[in-house]
Amino acid sequence: MSLFSIFYYTLASVVYILAIPYLLYKSRSSKYKIAIPSKFFLKDNRPFEKNGVWFHSCSMGETKAIKPLIEKFIDEANVSVITNTGFEEASKITKNSRYLPFEIFLPFWVNKQKVLVVMEAELWYMLFLCAKAKGAKTFLINARISDKSYSSYKKFSFVYKRIFKNIDKVFAQSQLDKERLEELGAKNVEVIGNIKLAQLPTVKNEFKKPQGVAITAGSTHEKEEELILNSYKKEHGKLIIVPRHPERFDKVDLLIKEYIKDKNLSYNRYSNDEHFDSDIILVDKMGMLNDIFAISDVVILGGAFEKIGGHNPVEPAYFGCKLISGKNIFNQKPLFECVSDYYLIENDDLEKYLDKIDDLKKPALTKAGSFEPIIKEINGWIW
Repeated sequence: MSLFSIFYYTLASVVYILAIPYLLYKSRSSKYKIAIPSKFFLKDNRPFEKNGVWFHSCSMGETKAIKPLIEKFIDEANVSVITNTGFEEASKITKNSRYLPFEIFLPFWVNKQKVLVVMEAELWYMLFLCAKAKGAKTFLINARISDKSYSSYKKFSFVYKRIFKNIDKVFAQSQLDKERLEELGAKNVEVIGNIKLAQLPTVKNEFKKPQGVAITAGSTHEKEEELILNSYKKEHGKLIIVPRHPERFDKVDLLIKEYIKDKNLSYNRYSNDEHFDSDIILVDKMGMLNDIFAISDVVILGGAFEKIGGHNPVEPAYFGCKLISGKNIFNQKPLFECVSDYYLIENDDLEKYLDKIDDLKKPALTKAGSFEPIIKEINGWIW
């Protein structure tokens, strides 16, 4: 083990010890009662039994994006994730799903794997080091470095150079990403586009389109629902609100009820009354967003009216929904570059854009990505 590895592991251990009281406190929350014990105390989180192809992603979106890749190697697939929603999504694909433990546990938790495939920015030093030490070929896929994070990466380039020493091949989204990754020490970098465009969105439930214009506020966050409601008028059409996080459903429900007081607006919460006939509908069920995009005329895409980083524009663009978003899309810039005719606006301008819905252009997808180079590379190492 190198001197850097010893220092890194020691520092991570100190951080862990100091964080234990906070972790124990947070684990009392229903949101974290499984995730925190699994990740930070290894509760019910045994190592993978199978020596196979280990896929690691962060959250639900990334796990969905690599689902076709996991299914291609399903007989040998192991999947680790970081978030609750990511774990729920991974568990739908394979029972060999785990929360990734905190880094100090990885030397004892990681067992022999043929290949490690890591999605996007999950650059954990001990993850790659331990997988490589146990004999795995290591790949980073759909790699990108956004404009906003580029300077931060450069400040800690001495860490990333050591991380990339343990990554055998990198599949980058663009030529610019390739150049930035190589500057940080990545080797054997191949540009294959954004693999989130390698599979088209699908519809699970075919809903009947409501009469008039259907406006969906999708993946909204704190303060965004209030902005959207204050910009909305009944004459704009029906407003379907789909918050990003299920733990906020009740809060958004109360917000809507307060908003419609003394207004001639009908409202229903979808879990109580499954229809889209009201003026305002709160969709408080997970996994329905693509189904709703399919019956929408306009999408107000959340996560960018606050400094969240934006959300995936490919899905509403695929369904031909006129697309309005805020300007804070720094986490989704590569995906927005794959879409034409969308509107990034100032918060104060939202009502003005809703007033001129008929004049807005419909978006279209302009680029694609492919799983094939990754599949070929993995196949070269599983025997």
